[in-house]
Amino acid sequence: MQAFGLRTHAWNTAWRSMLLLAGFPLLLAVMALGLGLVFGSEQRDLGRAFGNALRNLPGLYVMAWGAAIIWFAIAYAAHNKILDWATGARPVTRAEEPRLWNLLENLAISRGMRMPRLAVIETPALNAYAAGLTRDSGSVTVTRGLMDGLDDRELQAVLAHELAHIRNGDARLGLIAAVFVGVISLGFDMMTRTRRVARAGSSSSDSGWRVNGNSRNAGAAALIGVLMIALAWGLAAVLRMMLSRNREFLADAGAVELTSDPDAMISALRKVEGRADMPDVSPQVRALFLEDATDSALSSLMATHPPIPDRVAALVRFAGGRDPGPIETPAIAEDQTPPWAQQSVSEDETVRIGPAAAPPAPGGPWWQGPAQPGSGKSPWGPRG
Repeated sequence: MQAFGLRTHAWNTAWRSMLLLAGFPLLLAVMALGLGLVFGSEQRDLGRAFGNALRNLPGLYVMAWGAAIIWFAIAYAAHNKILDWATGARPVTRAEEPRLWNLLENLAISRGMRMPRLAVIETPALNAYAAGLTRDSGSVTVTRGLMDGLDDRELQAVLAHELAHIRNGDARLGLIAAVFVGVISLGFDMMTRTRRVARAGSSSSDSGWRVNGNSRNAGAAALIGVLMIALAWGLAAVLRMMLSRNREFLADAGAVELTSDPDAMISALRKVEGRADMPDVSPQVRALFLEDATDSALSSLMATHPPIPDRVAALVRFAGGRDPGPIETPAIAEDQTPPWAQQSVSEDETVRIGPAAAPPAPGGPWWQGPAQPGSGKSPWGPRG
């Protein structure tokens, strides 16, 4: 279906994601059939080797699913803890981060969602991610650099993007995809470690391909099995990356739907562009983030995120946003007051940091001095 606006763009993206997800069970079956050929390569007849592999396919497929379910159960039980350990995130409270907490809470209330668990990573990089396998167990994690580098509108747009991930179940889909890729990778590892392929190949070589073609058929069966497992592993990795890219487009659309402010999402993406690098985090975890800076060095098939210019172009086309182009924003030092907290205050005023800070001291082009009693004039001049 052709997309004409933000809503149809979101529907198309969600539909493509479901089709991609449906490919993983098929690849799991291909991997199981390949294992059956590799481990049954002692058969001297190619047709008999395929017949045995097909008879063993249901059992191998059930075993593969069993491994996937166990893997998923472990990840389900310790998902947030594993991510906190991998990223160095720490949970925060309203008292510790009132600005961040209030923005996220307002968004959650507007959607009728439970307030997600909120965490912060102390790094100057501009990034964020959402986790949690259900809406009730969702969590949002942002970096210190993101909080300091974005204004309230932009930060709210990023938080809405992460809420959209939770609402759409993207963390759950990502985990399912990761488990499938892991199980298929396990089958690939079993294939490379087994000596059956080597024995089949050496027996065919020693016989000189002469003994009624038996050794040759055995080697061919093992080779076909190896190729099937390698194909399943490679395609599973590609499908996982494509699924991740689709979900980023969908979360961008969800953020605009929630905030009704495409310009803020575009501006946030432009500020994040080139400043999201987190090399200390593993590539598997970086796939969850708002942006993965290492994707620029990868091919389009293996990148976990679409390029930011493509995401911005989609928001301009389908949401009517305006693109300011790449933004050059200097990095903020750890001891430097962020731009949104820079206020001019008099000596006797209490300094309050954040969007609710006291108004600036009198001055500026509109200040006309103290108003005279009974004059009816504002000290700030006419309100034209």
